[in-house]
Amino acid sequence: MSTRCGTIALAGRPNAGKSSLLNAILGTRLALVSPKAQATRMPVTGIHTEGDVQFIFEDLPGLLDPAYALQRSMRHLALAALERADVILHLHPAPEAPAPSLAALLPDIELPGAPVVTCYTKADLAPPESVRELAAGDVVVTSVSDPESIKRLLDRIAPLLPERPFRYDPDEIGTQPMRFFVGEFLREAAFELLEDEVPYSITAEVDEFREDRTPVYIRATLYVERDSQKGIVIGKGGSVLRAIGTHARARLEALLGVPIYLETWVKVLPRWRKSRGALARFGFPLPDDEGP
Repeated sequence: MSTRCGTIALAGRPNAGKSSLLNAILGTRLALVSPKAQATRMPVTGIHTEGDVQFIFEDLPGLLDPAYALQRSMRHLALAALERADVILHLHPAPEAPAPSLAALLPDIELPGAPVVTCYTKADLAPPESVRELAAGDVVVTSVSDPESIKRLLDRIAPLLPERPFRYDPDEIGTQPMRFFVGEFLREAAFELLEDEVPYSITAEVDEFREDRTPVYIRATLYVERDSQKGIVIGKGGSVLRAIGTHARARLEALLGVPIYLETWVKVLPRWRKSRGALARFGFPLPDDEGP
């Protein structure tokens, strides 16, 4: 039996519904989801195997004009993922139709040669007549609450994937190590519990991960840029930091299926979002031709 397998890049503006769509396809909450824009910072890989087709989705940072070094790295990571994709899924919220062309989002680069499929998301939030008009075109219209729309999307993508052996075991759903998800779930909690700019100033680093214990022991540090932000993240009597840890622990236990003991700390690392050295430490490379 011949099989198809390929990488599908989920591309679009910030808050286009990329992470929610990935989670709906996988049937589990793998990617960080927040109503706040620009929550996704680096590609998250999700694997969905159905019959003789293996879909390897990459949930990309939103395509935007970068304002500082971290955003330039996010864009760099997104463009690299587009280059290696077999199919590009251009996502756009249905309530904000029509979608711009992908070329309009990337005016300064030559588009990769992979086929582009336009996918409208959040159809449940758009007027029914608008959804019907969109569905009449050469696009796919989806809602994470409508499994049939997810099936139509997969049916549209499958024939575009190359005929090749599966790259992963059919039971796998992701490729990132658990350390990665510790940071993602801590950030997700920060986006949920904190306001304004503070969540965007947070990154997380795992200091210790002991799987040989029961419960699994994890110690992580949240880094912020200013002392005032540290106080906000900790909260009165440590209340906010405990809530962040509780959220992340619940998500990790659901993903791992084992009990977790999560210890969190907060430290200040001034201007880390604009420092080449700090960004490299946290996994955000900058192109070699960029300045410090």
